[in-house]
Amino acid sequence: MKISNIVLGFALVFLTFGCNKDNSATENNDISAEEIQVNAKIDMASDDVSDLVLEQETNTYANSTSGKSTESAAAFLPSCATITRVPSFGTPLTPGTLVTKTIDFGTVGCPLPNGNILKGKIIMTFTFQPSASVHTITYTFENFYHNAIKYDGTKTFTRSMTGTPSHPIVTMNMDMNVTFPNGNVYTRIGTRTREIVEGYSTPMVLLDNIYRVTGNWSTSFQNTTVQTSTITTPLYVKMSCITVNKPLIVGGVITIVRNVNTAVLNYGNGDCDNIATLSINGGTPVEITIGY
Repeated sequence: MKISNIVLGFALVFLTFGCNKDNSATENNDISAEEIQVNAKIDMASDDVSDLVLEQETNTYANSTSGKSTESAAAFLPSCATITRVPSFGTPLTPGTLVTKTIDFGTVGCPLPNGNILKGKIIMTFTFQPSASVHTITYTFENFYHNAIKYDGTKTFTRSMTGTPSHPIVTMNMDMNVTFPNGNVYTRIGTRTREIVEGYSTPMVLLDNIYRVTGNWSTSFQNTTVQTSTITTPLYVKMSCITVNKPLIVGGVITIVRNVNTAVLNYGNGDCDNIATLSINGGTPVEITIGY
């Protein structure tokens, strides 16, 4: 079954990028391109995990006995991952049952359709309430790595239906620690909301989904400095970009503030490209290449 909601919350699909120019391209390096890159990598992992968790929750409601979707064309879960459930698969669920699903990506490296490599486990829990209008999902990590970056902590989603016609919207609360391969540790706390704005009426097709993302969060660095990020122009995530191996965020603006400095990250005009721009303290925008 198609992923009904995929939040940035996050993320997101959310992405990573490297600078095409040296950090000295800006006059004030208190906000550096390297730090912006750290934030983007965390965003990207958050969105990938969100997509996977929400797909598994949706599959449970689509078939409460098997907990699996029959609409494989829309699946985001790769074949190299395995799913276990408590109560076990084959056991019919009744309203009020606490469900735990474990997504295991193994220890070698399991690639997602978008090319990101996952290891370890995501453990998600929720109460099975088919008639409820609001659903809450909590998940934690066990030796979990996203592109060699380790994630620990807890995230909680609230999924509800809204609008006319009714469509899903997910609000994600984040509180997690992130350890990079070089040993640097970062803490991310915040909220991101993502709603599907196109594609919900075609549940067998994932690639026509487009999501609108809003939110704000803070990232604490090892020197205790806190950097805040706010989506000042809604981000747009286009799932069809997977087919051309391009990042999924195609538009929108994130404003980052650290001390008295402000950076503006602009994801572009909606094309499936790998270009964004970064401007620090009102300076000339520097072109950014998105992707590892």
